[in-house]
Amino acid sequence: MTVLDDRTTAAMWPTAYPQGYAVVDVETTGLARDDRIVSAAVYRLDAQGNVEDHWYTLVNPERDPGPVWIHGLTSDVLEGAPLFPEIAAEFAARLDGRVLVAHNAMFDWQMIAREYARAESAAPVRQRLCTIALAKELSLPLPNHKLESLAAHFGVVQQHAHNALDDARVLAEAFRPSLHAAAERNVRLPLLECRPLTEWASAPAQPRIGQQSSYRAGSWRPSRKRPPCPYPNPGRYESDRPLKQGMRVAFSGDTSVDRELLEDRTVEAGLHVATSVSRLTSLLVTNDPDSATSKTLKARSFGTPVVDEAAYTQLLRDVTPADG
Repeated sequence: MTVLDDRTTAAMWPTAYPQGYAVVDVETTGLARDDRIVSAAVYRLDAQGNVEDHWYTLVNPERDPGPVWIHGLTSDVLEGAPLFPEIAAEFAARLDGRVLVAHNAMFDWQMIAREYARAESAAPVRQRLCTIALAKELSLPLPNHKLESLAAHFGVVQQHAHNALDDARVLAEAFRPSLHAAAERNVRLPLLECRPLTEWASAPAQPRIGQQSSYRAGSWRPSRKRPPCPYPNPGRYESDRPLKQGMRVAFSGDTSVDRELLEDRTVEAGLHVATSVSRLTSLLVTNDPDSATSKTLKARSFGTPVVDEAAYTQLLRDVTPADG
């Protein structure tokens, strides 16, 4: 693979590409919608992917830090860290006017958007770019879509996995050659719209960090509530048959089509959008079936059928009516 050098970028760079990027990584107390950020890092890059500067902060999540064995941030370490509202302005300044770049960008964006919603504000982000989606667009020969595999492909040394600053550095160093390869081949970048949360609901005060808390699920919600599916669940999807109205469809990970639009199409077809995976789930849609998200792990344990986004959009074209 040939990578553009600095002498040729000005002449060959696609004019439609963004003018700057914010490569982001956040570590969190967990994966649920009521989990919190415990650390965040941003590498600001120019239009050609060159590093301009970087920034890192710890964040006091005001609750138990969650999987310390992953991110290494204990209650004692986070006790004196700033609260998210105290770093929100600086974080926003790092994001403003740039495309948010992350590995599994939907997760990082949703965590950031919820933190700003809790602070009764909004992050100044209009578009995101997932490096998993970009790797697929470039058909990179990766064994899987983990950050360590992307880093190894470009010869980037990962020093401290699940440390936000080092993960952001690694991603920034791997993103630059990815961006140059895309520019050389005039590949359209897989940019997705970022929609900040527009509704904010107060939640009971949570115990301070270091104390076990009880969480109220659903405190942070999308701006639009979907009507219940009017059809009964006919059961699981079978690979040799079409989808049937009433089937429960769950989504996991980033998608090339905006998630909300994909869910709209699902509802319009008479299917039920499931927010989690259970024994009643008919189908899981994910572009990364090997990931260790809660939904993919549950799908494996329940034997739930799994298809990728491309296959699912084909299935949506021919959904059979519900019985009766």
